[in-house]
Amino acid sequence: MHETLENSTPSSLALASPIPLIEHPAQVYLAGLSPGSRPAMRQALNAIARLLTDNSCDAMTLNWAALRYKHTAAVRAVLAEKYAPAYVNKVLCALRRVLKEALRLEIMSAVDFACAVDIPNVKVTKQLRGRVLTAEEIAQLMQVCFDDPTPTGYRDAAIFAILRGSGVRRSEVVNLDLSNLDLNSGAIEVRGGKGGKDRTVYLPESGLTVVLDWLSLRGNEAGPLLCHINRASRIVKRRLTSQAVLFILQKRGQQALVTNFSAHDFRRTFISDLLDAGEDISTVQRLAGHANSDQTARYDRRGEETKRRAVQKLIIPGSRQNSRGLH
Repeated sequence: MHETLENSTPSSLALASPIPLIEHPAQVYLAGLSPGSRPAMRQALNAIARLLTDNSCDAMTLNWAALRYKHTAAVRAVLAEKYAPAYVNKVLCALRRVLKEALRLEIMSAVDFACAVDIPNVKVTKQLRGRVLTAEEIAQLMQVCFDDPTPTGYRDAAIFAILRGSGVRRSEVVNLDLSNLDLNSGAIEVRGGKGGKDRTVYLPESGLTVVLDWLSLRGNEAGPLLCHINRASRIVKRRLTSQAVLFILQKRGQQALVTNFSAHDFRRTFISDLLDAGEDISTVQRLAGHANSDQTARYDRRGEETKRRAVQKLIIPGSRQNSRGLH
């Protein structure tokens, strides 16, 4: 995002001098996020700062307490013209949260804060994002990993098994350590998930078997569950990055001829399949690590067939089907 606002006054919005990190609203906000969320939100704050100051400030040098409604409204207007509503709303959320910290730190008045954050989100189209992966597609992705006899094949199969079997986020899967996995029950302790929350998820037996195959090569040394593999096919106890997992999914997708899917689509598939299997939404909510069941429901991608099957369970008294054999 390289746009800047006309008639902006960079000097008036730049910090006159550095302030302690514990008193910096952007730093306080970022420190409260999970490690997986922090880079994206920092990038969003940097984008706002550059936009307001003709690229002369970033998140740490912008004087957030000096922002007023004219600034926040202008940021919203510029972003709404150029970017998708979901991205704009994510940036606006970060903006509001930083200003809330400025209020809490008593460097912004309540009146200025209330006016500055009084900007609506951009309306999102009702079309659902993402999709579910079919059983055939998942089988194809697993098979290309099974066909690869190198440690990379074993590791990649484990990645797919964890994403499919536990519904964890991409940022969560790379943060897993071997100590987070119970080899007997298949329980996985997710530490510092979205919102900094911990939760326990479980692998089905079929998924645990795949992970155990990987561990037979990785070994039982402490460290990251999923590791880097060098060009000599040697396992290096170095943690994968979220970007590396993205590349792995894209590579295996091309090999399996399965396209247009993301790591988050495994999460949508996980949630949709559990709901389709009749699991109550509160249980699925806890497994997914959602704050409420409404958020879980937005991941439901079961489609029209599920609705059609649901109504077949209803019996209409006196209907022809129900009255056969009575005459």
